This record gives sequence, C-alpha cells and structure tokens, in this order.
Amino acid sequence: MKFIIDNLALVAIAVLSGGMLLWSSFSRSGGGVAPAEAVRQINREKGVLIDVCEPGEHAAGHGVGARNIPLGQLEQRIAELPKNKELPVLVLCQSGMRAGRAATTLRKHGYGRAVAVAGGLRAWRDAGLPVEKD
Repeated sequence: MKFIIDNLALVAIAVLSGGMLLWSSFSRSGGGVAPAEAVRQINREKGVLIDVCEPGEHAAGHGVGARNIPLGQLEQRIAELPKNKELPVLVLCQSGMRAGRAATTLRKHGYGRAVAVAGGLRAWRDAGLPVEKD
C-alpha cells in the first residue's frame, strides 16, 4: 500500500494506459478493413461483398458486385451467403456502422472472416473504387 501511495502518479498512468488499450480493443469490435484490402480479398481470396443497406440506399449506389441483404433481414437470409464459411465476407454500408454490427452477427453464425469495410461506401468512393447503381 505504501508503494501505491508513494507512486500514485505512476499507478495512475499505468491504469489509464491499460484502460485506453482495452477501450480501443472493444471499440473496434471486429476491426474493419480498408477498402483496398477488401478489394484484395475479393480478387485474390474469392471474398464476397455484402451490402447491408436498405434496398433504396443500395439502388442509389453500392460497390460493384455487392449482394444486398439489409441488416434487419441478415439472420433470416444467412442461407444466401456462401456455404464455405472460410471465405472472406466483406460487409459494406453507407458509413460502416451497420456493417460492423452485421460482421459481428455473421461471425456468430460461423463466418470467422466476416469483417466490415472501414468507412463504408464513403471510404469506398474516396478510394476511387467503382460504384454502380440499380
């Protein structure tokens, strides 16, 4: 106890830095890959691009080749995903928020390589990647 009192500043720094490490680990919840990495996984590892936006958003613009399965229907439509659960599943939405939740859901269903595209469709466009409209 004397050590803690004598070194209160060091103890506070250690606790604070540990808390920051834990917070950053949990806030990423599945991380997310940059759009360029998503394209690499699609092209080289036969990854599948899933757009979890609502149909109207999807029709207004989505990554080329993306399948539209809205977040609210994802669990009911799991059968539409590849049978091979080892393939990368790249999840895209407008901002990346819904995609993160969808990737977590997919991992719970055994898709261990499901991950959100960080920054969503905005980052996809900013990276100069192709977008198509229905």
